[in-house]
Amino acid sequence: MLNQKGWPWLRCLVLMIGMALLFAGCGSANNKTDESSSSGTSQSGNSSRSGSSGESGNASPSSDSASQGSGNSSNLIVIITPSHDNPFFKTEADGAAEKAQELGYETLVLTHDDDPNKQDQLIDTAISRKAAAIILDNAGADATIAAVKKAKDAGIPSFLIDREINETGIAVSQIVSNNYQGAKLVAEEFVRLMGESGNYVELLGKESDTNAHIRSQGFHEVIDQYPDMVMVSQQTANWSQTEAYSKMESIIQANKDIKGVIAGNDTMAMGAMAALKAAGLNDVIVVGFDGSNDVRDSILAGDIKATALQPAYKIAQMAVEQADQYLKTGSTGAEEKQLVDCVLITMDNASRLDNFNLKD
Repeated sequence: MLNQKGWPWLRCLVLMIGMALLFAGCGSANNKTDESSSSGTSQSGNSSRSGSSGESGNASPSSDSASQGSGNSSNLIVIITPSHDNPFFKTEADGAAEKAQELGYETLVLTHDDDPNKQDQLIDTAISRKAAAIILDNAGADATIAAVKKAKDAGIPSFLIDREINETGIAVSQIVSNNYQGAKLVAEEFVRLMGESGNYVELLGKESDTNAHIRSQGFHEVIDQYPDMVMVSQQTANWSQTEAYSKMESIIQANKDIKGVIAGNDTMAMGAMAALKAAGLNDVIVVGFDGSNDVRDSILAGDIKATALQPAYKIAQMAVEQADQYLKTGSTGAEEKQLVDCVLITMDNASRLDNFNLKD
């Protein structure tokens, strides 16, 4: 047992230990406060978009804008289309990329070659790259639904061009040419050129593509009103010039009295025209749909007679503008499904056509 003489020394020792613990606790609290402040600054810095804000018209949307739209801080717009072997799809990609870069975004341009599995992989790429938005000309009205939903679930809005999907509410925008209206324009010119009678062939696009069916319906809405217009063959050439050439060769062997060919797109019209010329059938009336430079040149040369221009460049740029507005405000200000009218191209205006754009 301690005697009373030891108590003052013991009290002093206890007091010193207590003060030491008190200072240690204060230091720990200050360190935690500093760590919390540093972490908050880092998170705030990571949420900003790249590029200067407010200094030029091409500045990228701010992090506040992003939070209203997709909710991520990416400055990347991923553009996915079918193969650029078809100039229509290359024009789409070019138009979208140019507008995105003009607005201050980085771009990644990819092609799915009309393969839903490859498209799914490219959507995964967009997700892994944390894209701000996806501009998509899709690989199938049904096959694309799950991929677009996957992007939406990852916080990435999709803006579809040229082709619709068979569901609403998962893409922000679906901007397409008015294929039915354009098909009727072409069919009316076709009937006029045919003199309202004669045997004709129809070449269809990919069966999985909604546009192929809509265009065919538009053709027949007009043509079927004329009983002397007789369809002797209707075959799918899958939007391909090579396949159209092959199919047309076979059709010619079975039908020597063909007066006209109506094709669901310009590349098939070019293939059909080549096969007809190879067979010496130079007077057969051929019409297409798209408004490509190749068909423009063919019209001016007196071969193919007409096509419907769907303004691919304009539609692609509209999609990017709507993506930018959505990322900034959380809304495009437009309905999800939007139609852009087509224009009939003939010898009268073909010289004004360039890269799917009709000059004034």
